[in-house]
Amino acid sequence: MKRKDLFLLLLCALCACSSSSDDRSKDMTMPEISGKGIIPTPENCQAFGLGDTIRFHYIFTDDRELGSFNIEIHNNFDHHTHSTSAVECIMEPAKQPVRPWVYNKDQRIPKGQRFHEALFDIVVPKDVDPGDYHFMIRLTDQAGWQQLKSVSIKLVDF
Repeated sequence: MKRKDLFLLLLCALCACSSSSDDRSKDMTMPEISGKGIIPTPENCQAFGLGDTIRFHYIFTDDRELGSFNIEIHNNFDHHTHSTSAVECIMEPAKQPVRPWVYNKDQRIPKGQRFHEALFDIVVPKDVDPGDYHFMIRLTDQAGWQQLKSVSIKLVDF
C-alpha cells in the first residue's frame, strides 16, 4: 500500500470515528406537558355542559426549544383508549355518533421558548352529541420529539 493511500485510509477512519460538536448538541429529550404550579384544565373525568367553555391551561417545557402544540377533541362513544392516564372515568354505554364534536387546532409556540404557559378558552358547541370525549394534547419540540397527553372528558346536556 502506498503511503498516500494509507494516509487517506487513516484520515477516513478518523473522520468516521470522531463525533462533531453538532452530534453532542442534538436534542434527544421529549418536551413535557405539565400542570406544575397551576391548576391544569381540563382534567381527567371533568364534565362540561353543551355551550359551556373549556378553559385550557397547561405548562409546556423543553430542554432546548419548544415548537408547536395541537389540541384535538373527538368522541369516545366506542370506548377506545389512548392510555396516558391511570385514572378510569365512568363511561356511558357505547353508542353511535349522530352529531359528534370534532375540534382540531394547531398552534406555533414563539421561537426560542423553553417554557410556554398555554391558556385559552374553547367553546363547546350547543348542538353536538353529549357523551364521552377525548381531549388530546400533542406537544412537539423543534427537534421533532412529541409528547402526548390524553384526557377523558364528558359533555353533558343540562
